[in-house]
Amino acid sequence: MRLYILPALALSAAGLTPTAEPVLGDLEPHTLAAFERYARLTEARIGEETSGRAPLLWIDRQPEARKRDHYARLQRGEVVIERLETRDGTRRIDVDDGMIHHWVGTVLIPGASLDKVIPFVQAYQDYPKHFAPMIQRAAIRSREGDRFVVTMRTSMTKVITVVLDADYAVEYRRLDPAKLFTRSITSNVYEVSDAGQPGEQRKPADRGMGYLWRLNTYCSFEARPEGTYEQCESISLTRGLPFVFAMFKPLITSIPRDTLTMTLQQVRKNVR
Repeated sequence: MRLYILPALALSAAGLTPTAEPVLGDLEPHTLAAFERYARLTEARIGEETSGRAPLLWIDRQPEARKRDHYARLQRGEVVIERLETRDGTRRIDVDDGMIHHWVGTVLIPGASLDKVIPFVQAYQDYPKHFAPMIQRAAIRSREGDRFVVTMRTSMTKVITVVLDADYAVEYRRLDPAKLFTRSITSNVYEVSDAGQPGEQRKPADRGMGYLWRLNTYCSFEARPEGTYEQCESISLTRGLPFVFAMFKPLITSIPRDTLTMTLQQVRKNVR
């Protein structure tokens, strides 16, 4: 299935007949600049949490009634996930020609110590086994202490199948004996067509369909008597959707949420 089928379907639904692959613009500098500003402000807030000036886990910063409900859900084995938005003071950060997807998810890995969870998380070469079919292949390209560069191929099906290759620079930081923080930044993102076939082709995502342009992921781990809590906060940048494609916005926006949920579910399942 060609990756441009989504715009083609949208054109057909609008009563238009696509005769060729839609002409879509590249990632624009102003779009990237807005994402980078959003990420800087988000990281400034995260800095308050990793320094101990605010609770590390998002759940602990919620009103008491919501916090009790969230912890009850975690004890039942659920993933608690919420949409977030970073603002510049009270002002929204506009992203022309793009969309930012910002989610935070938390899971409890019962009975697991931090020293049991972290080796599993760092065994990137085993991700295709633990996170299939979402992660198809993975390898550690380099490691220097607590810094990794990992290459991965991911696949996500949501009406269509999108296959991406990307590099991930991941840094681990121990905050105290019971807490650890990781920061992961993607680079070299490629959209893959005809994946695994003799005619497989890769196209730089910045000049492609824009299913994923950038992805920053921040994960916090906190060990407590009942087990280890893993919280992951993801900020991704994708192409904005013109009005004619608006019906597909729920599809595009659901992929980051579903990916985060599936990842946390599989960590809980496999570590246990």
